[in-house]
Order: sequence, then structure tokens, then C-alpha cells
Amino acid sequence: MLGAKDVQLAQLVDARDATQLFAEVARIFSLSYGQESAEELKQAFSETRRLFEGRFPGYRACNSEYHDLRHTLSVALAASRLADGYNLRRSPLPRELALDLLRAAFLHDSGYIQESWDTEGTGAKYSPRHEERGIAFLRRHHRAFGIPAGSLERLARFIRSTNLREVFSEIPFAGEAERDAGAILGTADLIGQMSDRDYLERLLFLYYEFREAGVPGFQTEFDVLRKTGDFYALTRRRLKDSYLSLYSLARIHFRQRHGVDANLYLIAISRQMGYLRRIIRDQSSNFRAKLKRGDRERREQLSQRPRSGRASREASRS
Repeated sequence: MLGAKDVQLAQLVDARDATQLFAEVARIFSLSYGQESAEELKQAFSETRRLFEGRFPGYRACNSEYHDLRHTLSVALAASRLADGYNLRRSPLPRELALDLLRAAFLHDSGYIQESWDTEGTGAKYSPRHEERGIAFLRRHHRAFGIPAGSLERLARFIRSTNLREVFSEIPFAGEAERDAGAILGTADLIGQMSDRDYLERLLFLYYEFREAGVPGFQTEFDVLRKTGDFYALTRRRLKDSYLSLYSLARIHFRQRHGVDANLYLIAISRQMGYLRRIIRDQSSNFRAKLKRGDRERREQLSQRPRSGRASREASRS
């Protein structure tokens, strides 16, 4: 049996490769439900990819640099791993429920996508209400994704499970298994993003989304780094209390399927937070110089984005 020192989460799947990410989601799903059932996920994945890449009729390509296809598929992968751990430990989720869980994972951030006529700004401006926009998109286009009409209300409840402003216990789930699946998706949305090996670098993209959406309290790029520690504390409470501590299911999956007796998600997040604390404490140089692990070309593009007024002046002081 391997330990956390032997394997890191990022070594298992390349988060930059959408095809590889989906292949792993489908493989894990087939372990519980068979290869034919995994084939049913392909339509939802293919249409989701078309949507984010700007090939879905009537919609623009995703231009939210944080809530992008990579994030969506990382959440779907985390959800599939948690569901697998659930099935190994408890009575397995019914097949249709598990299918709907992953369909919801694919579409949980579809509310960031702009329609073709909407050419002002980016989809980030919809951040405060993107869950409801995603549900509206789902109701209009569910057939294209292979989603039956009878699943719409369930998927709507799942998407609302990812909304941190929602009181999870007040979402009217149809039963305990559906509630657990909603908690799995909510958990996956948090651990999927915070465990990404480029999470800290990608927070700079999140800053621009916050600015466009008018989220208060984020005047500079450094603000989003500084406040991520508070978000992490909130996340831990949400994972434990609202989402029923189902993050622990990941360890069962990694132990059974990869021979690693560790929750690689929690370990990756802990490492991110440790490095973040060092960045914040170290004032010897600009914090950007310490974010060396991500895609250098994209960070350089971000640094060259035009800024104006107070945001530009304050960012230069950070």
C-alpha cells in the first residue's frame, strides 16, 4: 500500500487534458455501472465541451478564465471519485441517480456562458446568479445533453447544492440518496478547484471575475490571495457540516482503486494553503514572482491585461 509521499493527486490525471479527464470519469463510472452505462455520459460530455468551446448554437465560447472547462471537468472527476468511494462503502447510488450527478457536474457552471447576442464583458458578470442561469439553460437544452425531462428537477437541486449562499439542509431532496449525491457534488466543486496544482495561480483569474461581477472586498489581485485563507476556513466548515463530511469518501476510492491509503485531495489542498501562507508572510518581493508553478504564458497574458483607474493603481502597489 502506497502513502501520500509516493503519489500526488496531479500525477494521476493531466488536468489540462479534457479528453483524459473525461476518460477517467467514464472509467470510474464503469467500475460500478458497467461500460454501457459509461457510454451514456459521452453525450453530456461532448455537448458540454462544445458549449464551453463556443460550438453550441446560440452561445459564445466560455471567457471566464477561472470557471472554465478545466474547472468543470475537475469537478466531474472529483464527483466520480467520491461517488465511487460512496459505492464501495455504502449501498451504491442507483444508476440513474449517479448519471444525473455527473450530468449536473458537467453543467453546474453553464450559467457563466453568454448567449451569442451578449457581447458585453464576459460571463463572469453573471457570477452572483450563475446557478439559476445554469438551471434555466438546462431546462431549455436538456435534450441536446441526453438528459430526460424527468431528471430536470433533480439536476436543478444538484446545481443549487453548489451555491454557497444556499442552506444545503433546506434544499428539498427527494430522499437520502439524492441528498448524499447533492453533498457529493457540492464537495467536489470545492475540493476539485482547491486541489488543482495551479490553484493559486488561477486565483488571479478569479480576481478579474470578482471585479467584473462587482463582488465587494477585492480591490487588488493580492486581496484574493489574502482572503483565500478565510475562504478555506469557511470551506472546511461547509464540507463537514453542510456536506456531511463526504470528502472522506475520496480516501476509500484512492485506497481501493490506486493503492494509496490517503485522501489526496485534502493533502493537495493543505499543501496549497501552506504555500499560500508563506507567500502572504514573505514581503521581500512581489507575490507574482512566487507563483511559478502554473502556465507561465497564461500568467504573462493576464499581467498584460489592460486595467484602469483605481484597480490598476492599487494592483501596482501590491
